[in-house]
Amino acid sequence: MRGGKYGDLIKQARKPESHNAGQVEDTPEKMVNLSIKVPMSLRRHWVSEAKRRGTTLTAVIMESLSDRFGRPDNQIASFPE
Repeated sequence: MRGGKYGDLIKQARKPESHNAGQVEDTPEKMVNLSIKVPMSLRRHWVSEAKRRGTTLTAVIMESLSDRFGRPDNQIASFPE
């Protein structure tokens, strides 16, 4: 079976919905990694603070980059968590 036993569930979750904001014209955009090297002690601190505040580093980084550099005109909605 291609995709493992959770493949159908994952495909369903990836379908665009009204709350799935930040996507272009209801078509899911491929997600890619954005890697940076940071000291382990900072990473540990940031991960624990994000968890304590009920968010993720991904959400914080995406919000920070958007605040600093903006977003394309066709992506004006909020970020996925």
